[in-house]
Amino acid sequence: HVQLVESGGGSVQAGGSLRLSCGASGSIYGDACVGWLRQAPGKEREGVAAIDSDGIASYADSVKGRFTVSRDNANNTVNLMMNSLQPEDTAMHYCAATYACGSSWSNSRVFTYWGLGTQVTVS
Repeated sequence: HVQLVESGGGSVQAGGSLRLSCGASGSIYGDACVGWLRQAPGKEREGVAAIDSDGIASYADSVKGRFTVSRDNANNTVNLMMNSLQPEDTAMHYCAATYACGSSWSNSRVFTYWGLGTQVTVS
C-alpha cells in the first residue's frame, strides 16, 4: 500500500518562497517517478515538476528557474522548493507517484498514487 503525504503549503506574498515536501511510504519510493502537480479553481490540473528514480528533474516552463525539485532518499521524501512566487502560482499542489513517467510527466493521468494536496496561496 502506497501513501503520499504533502506538507509545507501556506500563504505568502509575491516574491516569497515556500518549500513543499512529499513523504512516501511503501516500496514504490526507490523506483518511482514523483511529480508535483497543481490545480487552481476553474482550471485543469497541470504538471509543475517531476523527478525520476535517477534524480533527473523536469519542469514546466512557467516555473523553470524558480522551482527546484529534489529527492531525499534517506527520508523517502521529495521536496519542491518554490522561490519568487507569483499570484498565478496560487493552487492546490499535489504530490503523485508512478513507476515511470518519462516525457509524459506533466500529464496527470500518468500517475497512479496521489496525496491529498496542500494549498499554496500567493497574494
